[in-house]
Amino acid sequence: MGGIALLARELGVQVSGSDANVYPPMSTQLREQGIGLHEGYDSGALEPAPDCVVIGNALSRGNPAVEKVLSAGMPYTSGPQWLADHVLQGRWVLAVSGTHGKTSTASMLAWILEYAGMNPGFLIGGVPQNFGVSARLGDAPFFVVEADEYDTAFFDKRSKFVHYRPRTLVMNNLEYDHADIFPDMAAIRTQFHHLVRTVPGDGLIVSKAGDAELDAVLEMGCWTYVERFTTAGAAAAWRAVPQQADGSVFDVLQDGQVVGTVRWGQLGEHNMQNALGAIAAARHGGVPVEQSIAALAGYLGVRRRMEVRGTVNDVTVYDDFAHHPTAIATTLQGLRKRVGDARILVLLEPRSNTMKMGVHRDTLAASLAGADHVWLHEPDGLGWSLADNLPAGDQRIAVRHSVDSIVKEVSAMAAAGDHILVMSNGGFGGIHEKLLAALQGRS
Repeated sequence: MGGIALLARELGVQVSGSDANVYPPMSTQLREQGIGLHEGYDSGALEPAPDCVVIGNALSRGNPAVEKVLSAGMPYTSGPQWLADHVLQGRWVLAVSGTHGKTSTASMLAWILEYAGMNPGFLIGGVPQNFGVSARLGDAPFFVVEADEYDTAFFDKRSKFVHYRPRTLVMNNLEYDHADIFPDMAAIRTQFHHLVRTVPGDGLIVSKAGDAELDAVLEMGCWTYVERFTTAGAAAAWRAVPQQADGSVFDVLQDGQVVGTVRWGQLGEHNMQNALGAIAAARHGGVPVEQSIAALAGYLGVRRRMEVRGTVNDVTVYDDFAHHPTAIATTLQGLRKRVGDARILVLLEPRSNTMKMGVHRDTLAASLAGADHVWLHEPDGLGWSLADNLPAGDQRIAVRHSVDSIVKEVSAMAAAGDHILVMSNGGFGGIHEKLLAALQGRS
């Protein structure tokens, strides 16, 4: 929704908004762009009545602002529908979908197009550090959009991505997630099938090879040419072969032939896969593979994706958005290959709706196997006990109910050469700044 606000502002619209508990980097971005933010959802933010209200999918009936809009008969729409009506019409949309890696892949793709001189527009669910903003109009025809499967609004329960009508579609992977929206995997497959139905016959679908769920979606019906990518043994048009164990250097193979080598600042097998998806999508848009590889050498990553927040006395603190067990495990795997035998201390806030519902209670501990020590923050209202779902006798993992107690314990344990990885899809009570201050206070 913050990105939608930026696009509307760039179109010359007077924009303001209401939200609760906004945290960086989005709060900073809105402030820098001069977009007024009203804290909370009281009706005062809707006076005088705006010409149109764009309602995010976090709001439901009973919300004071929603009830005011309905009672007053104000014109309203959803974010995806507004985007389709006012920005995407007539443009070549390159959409990036999947359970994991959407933000990173979309950011890589936008940067490749930028490097190639195409000045693309984009709407991304994070802040790419090459751009410093999460959205911009850019020049026609290309527009990159992070295509989320979450529902559109309280009045439109279709997935957001069915509004985007991409010509180029990347499907990174598919797992069960968003348990508050989807009752089972079949419901998610149905929405992805609806997305596939919107891609024209002369478009392109770029799909991860060997992903059984994505294959099942395509078997439901596909009218578009498909190119597959892999880092494993599955048959695919695109393949990445690591030259460094941490994924910082890898060869790109197209139809079995090495076409170049990526040397960049990212790490992990998952990012090699993300890069392949971006390279294949950019090629469909007219960017030569060699130029994409050159662009990735200058790719700076995304805020809150293995972002280094600071280093104090040789202790490095990272911020990462991972909140699904698969993302947690792959992020840890990449960091482990980068730092070798150095200690990794993980601080995790399980706050996603799916996590709160206990869907991942049986797989969370296993996803943390790559860490030396783990602190889990059990927030109020989690709905289940973290401690009761941990392996008996695993002394690596501690459950705490207070952010401050975690900061105290971690700062006391941390030693030179340690890597502290903070994982949350929220603000985590400002733990990054508190931790860095505590580490600084020891010196």
